[in-house]
Amino acid sequence: MEHVRDADDLSIRPARASDAAAIWGIIGPTIRAGETYALDRDMSEIDALGYWMGADRETFVAEDGGTIVGTYCIRANQSGGGSHVCNCGYMTSPLSAGRGVARRMYAHSVAHARIKGFRAMQFNFVISTNVRAVRLWQSLGFETVGRLPLAFKHPSQGYVDALVMFQTL
Repeated sequence: MEHVRDADDLSIRPARASDAAAIWGIIGPTIRAGETYALDRDMSEIDALGYWMGADRETFVAEDGGTIVGTYCIRANQSGGGSHVCNCGYMTSPLSAGRGVARRMYAHSVAHARIKGFRAMQFNFVISTNVRAVRLWQSLGFETVGRLPLAFKHPSQGYVDALVMFQTL
């Protein structure tokens, strides 16, 4: 799926190497906050971009009027017999929070996943205290199929649960 634009001037396209600084501007603060992803809060910019834009996944950006306001990546959740289930990660700019950017990236990712032959989408580690994300995924049809008790050490709330969320495509 190359490039999609909607009426609000939000477009979603494959990320390019030249987008790295803008992507870091979104993923860096999220990683540093340590509240929503099980990534090392001290991860270097190079390592974070290597993770987010790695060869084992496809990475996309959402642009609003030419400014990158969100990014997502998609990959097979497992190899071999589990390769028909994809996994995605989504991050948006704090300035874009509540504007529907994540919902639009999700819609794009589902369409792209279907084109790629994926039959389901699974989120392996949704932090239970990330209430906005949990609510969004539930509103889009994801079911919580597992709860990992106290699996995530939140920087201010201590040990909290992580959820495994799943949706058939």
